[in-house]
Amino acid sequence: METRQARQGSPRSPQPPGDPRWVAMFHDPSSDSWRPAAESPDRTPVLYAMGEMTQVKRARGDVATVALWGPRGGAWHLFDPADAPAPAAAPASSSAAAPAESPAAASPTKLAERMEDRRHQVLMAGLSKAGLYDLTPDDVTAVQALVDRADESTLRRVAHWLAVAAGQSAG
Repeated sequence: METRQARQGSPRSPQPPGDPRWVAMFHDPSSDSWRPAAESPDRTPVLYAMGEMTQVKRARGDVATVALWGPRGGAWHLFDPADAPAPAAAPASSSAAAPAESPAAASPTKLAERMEDRRHQVLMAGLSKAGLYDLTPDDVTAVQALVDRADESTLRRVAHWLAVAAGQSAG
């Protein structure tokens, strides 16, 4: 199971149509075609989506061939996903957690809110996979405490455990 970038020996991704923005293109080997899988004026959500989609493909045993297109000098540019331009002050925890390039999204308050929302979504998805949909007020308080205190990768691990436990109890 590997991830290939479009520039490393795989077919070249076509330039997406329209004005330059951040676009993740995935190659479908069965049809030998490329399709846009995520797009945004900001780089961060596209990188996040690329990571999630790559993880899903790997879990299925597929090889993910990815191309990252984005704006450079007002025109389209094909980036190596590992070498996409990073903002000046990227957090050490994850490249996907880096602030977006737009001035409005670069605000520390907005970034903190987005990160909290993402952590909350991760935990709620794990609880849903475990069949826990109807949360009591105490459950909501516990979820918020975890979101406030744990980083995203820890919450992803907890969500994974919940999903695995739910799968074992169903069988």
